[in-house]
Amino acid sequence: MTSVAPGAPPGVSAEPGRAATALARSIRQLASRVITLCWVELRKIRHDRTEPYTRAIQPALWLLVFGETFTKIHAIPTGTYPYLAYLTPGILAQSGLFVAIFYGIQIIWERDAGVLTKLMVTPTPRAALITGKAFAAGIRSIAQALVVPVLAALLGVALTDNPLKLLATAAVVVLGSAFFACLSMTIAGLALSRERLMGIGQAITMPLFFSSNALYPAHLMPGWLQAISRANPLSYEVDALRGLLIGAPSHLPLDAAVLVMATVAGIGAASALLPRLARR
Repeated sequence: MTSVAPGAPPGVSAEPGRAATALARSIRQLASRVITLCWVELRKIRHDRTEPYTRAIQPALWLLVFGETFTKIHAIPTGTYPYLAYLTPGILAQSGLFVAIFYGIQIIWERDAGVLTKLMVTPTPRAALITGKAFAAGIRSIAQALVVPVLAALLGVALTDNPLKLLATAAVVVLGSAFFACLSMTIAGLALSRERLMGIGQAITMPLFFSSNALYPAHLMPGWLQAISRANPLSYEVDALRGLLIGAPSHLPLDAAVLVMATVAGIGAASALLPRLARR
């Protein structure tokens, strides 16, 4: 027999349990839809298996040309760390940025092909659609960024071999790339065309990169650029990667918190603009 408080209407004691069960069911359904959408996105890589190799060329050039040259001339003070070791986490974050920042083109293509309209009429929440695509971009970035630590190791950079730190490194890259994919999809919701998105993406990619601490310590920047760097999520991603990969001083809890909050905000913004993009 179910006990209830004196004077309480029948069934009150069961309501919290029912609410918790319904919440757990909703969370499971949302997670299942996000994972399914993420898997669908990742399967698209099979249609162009050369993409990971072509995208690996640019980070490889940064390490081989820029990294090797500035290591020899000692132009940028990086404390006790060789410049190539200092640069490697920055190029790892850059490779994820370059993959994710144009991810909005894909959602515009889906709109033009009628796929987005079909997805919008399913019971799947808009936030789940965006989240699935964002984390698919993050996992795709991992697949294409693997060349960076491998090449760095071949060049003599001493990176961590701690499995937990390597898993945390992958998580940071996925989270950072997910944010920039959300930023790209938000821009897609404003620009509404591939041409405009390409123009905006090209206009902001290098400023995002050069205003971060990927290439040089933040304290070497002028004051106005330091302020921009502190507001740039890429700086927090690079800081976390340096702490994990080469053991440099970092602020990992702060870095993780900023990346999580930025990604959540990006999912919200992109989700809000998704109906506008679909109506186009």
